[in-house]
Amino acid sequence: MEVAGVDVLDLPGDPARRPLVLLHEGLGSIGLWRDTPRTLASATGRRVVAYSRPGHGRSAPPPGGARTAAFFDREADVVLPALLDGLGITAPLLVGHSDGATIALLHAARHPVGGVVAIAPHVFVETDAVGGIEDAVRAFEEGDLRARMAKHHDDPDHVFRSWSDLWLDPRFWSWTIEDEIAPLAAPLLLVHGARDHYGTLAQLDRIEAAVSASRVQRLVVDAGHSPHLDRPEVLRDAIAGFAAGLP
Repeated sequence: MEVAGVDVLDLPGDPARRPLVLLHEGLGSIGLWRDTPRTLASATGRRVVAYSRPGHGRSAPPPGGARTAAFFDREADVVLPALLDGLGITAPLLVGHSDGATIALLHAARHPVGGVVAIAPHVFVETDAVGGIEDAVRAFEEGDLRARMAKHHDDPDHVFRSWSDLWLDPRFWSWTIEDEIAPLAAPLLLVHGARDHYGTLAQLDRIEAAVSASRVQRLVVDAGHSPHLDRPEVLRDAIAGFAAGLP
């Protein structure tokens, strides 16, 4: 399924309950969620939507030139609202991973949502993240990362360079969205892998300190940067339980 050039996976569910909308990581796509969408649809009984952002997976390329920090705002304020409107979805439960979690937090601070599950979110740049991305560059240029990405993306070079060039640009290292997410009042489930090589628990601390939400849950999992892939049963149960507790 395609909505305005964006490739979409739309799994049906109970129309009386808020849908789950999945937002992938910086190098992600629909396919790289693996079984997560179907697992969550089965566990929650809800409609589950996953999509590949412009330039990712099988979606059309994005407009403009090199990616800047404005990318996060455009995804939160233009791309995601247009997608939700095209699918007839209002106030969904957002499930974001890494860059997708950042976009989910920004969207939820400015638009109605039922809640946010933020997996490995980042709201400021940590030295750990920069080192992890430098390792990824070596894997892309010298290892098999490009070949693996080519299985899921029409243009793996665009996806990788857009992501790595932004995060490795020293001008980006002062970036933060803490002030921007201050109005966020929706319930939050913050998830972090104890072995995440792109960030630390300081990300969750800063989110909790910044937002206006009265209900914030935290889950630290024995996992790397992708807890939903490393510990799928744990994440399935945590997200299903969080969703069940929402109005």
